Amino acid sequence: MILDKINQLLDEVRQMTAANAEEVEQLRLKYLSKKGAITALMNDFRNVPANQKKTVGMKINELKQIAQERINQLKTDTETVECDAQHIDLTRTPYPIGLGTRHPLTIVTNEIIDIFSRMGFVLADGPEVEDDLHVFTRMNFAADHPARDMQDTFFVSQHPNDVTKNILLRSHTSSVQARVMETTQPPIRIICPGRVYRNEAITARAHCFFHQVEGLYIDKNVSFTDLKQVLLSFAREMFGADTKIRLRPSYFPFTEPSAEMDISCFICGGEGCGFCKHTGWVEILGCGMVDPNVLEQCGIDSSVYSGYAFGMGVERITNLKYQVSDLRMFSENDVRFLHEFESAD
Repeated sequence: MILDKINQLLDEVRQMTAANAEEVEQLRLKYLSKKGAITALMNDFRNVPANQKKTVGMKINELKQIAQERINQLKTDTETVECDAQHIDLTRTPYPIGLGTRHPLTIVTNEIIDIFSRMGFVLADGPEVEDDLHVFTRMNFAADHPARDMQDTFFVSQHPNDVTKNILLRSHTSSVQARVMETTQPPIRIICPGRVYRNEAITARAHCFFHQVEGLYIDKNVSFTDLKQVLLSFAREMFGADTKIRLRPSYFPFTEPSAEMDISCFICGGEGCGFCKHTGWVEILGCGMVDPNVLEQCGIDSSVYSGYAFGMGVERITNLKYQVSDLRMFSENDVRFLHEFESAD
């Protein structure tokens, strides 16, 4: 008797249909709830003769499993139908779509690239995991230069017999310049944006990684005057047409002569304020004429060609442009900070 009832319910369960979620719920209540048909069968199980309990028990379990699977399938089907119906309802008010924005470092990097691209510079790229040959040796760094120490640079592996084969995280994008000069004959006019790494304590003013944009121009009869005019044009495009620049003598292993470039403070107009430490000037980059040793190291005849190079930190430019007080904010992924740049994108 109970087996006949189970078989009857199996036929009903296999033929179940539903047009919407409400009908699916009614079927679940009819068969699987505490007062449902399958629960009633399980309550009658105690009256089954002992020699039939195994067979009946297996059939009840099969019925319950099939019913559960069928109801789950109907639930999925009705949700899909309802979803499809919503998608084709052209009168429905659309859901608001939250649009993101570019990271402030990306905004500034793209602006720098755009300015120099309009002056004829092309993009060049290279690996972030580099060898000493391209990071230091080709750039005229002395064998005992502090940058080659573990406390200043992240080394991945070190070669016991040949320092040029040491593997490290590049400390500047000058390695890209070295690779381009090795494989390209002048004229060369490139900018090299990218992430660089230095073994420094993380503070509001420094980080163990940051971003650079470096530039290189090599050709015949290139002079410091050419460099000054390019940098003046860049400063005025980036910070405003009234921006002034000044070049102070400095030292870099890869340029000679070398200079640090300051811009007139765009907050106080050069009058002096807290932002520029009451000097009227703010430092933004380093530059100079490419050292002849660098040209020779990279296979370029320094008696025929000359060139200039410059490099700037993107975080530094972004700090100046948007007055961000803490470098760590650029890498903490705080959406409240990022939302402040929606209008700048």
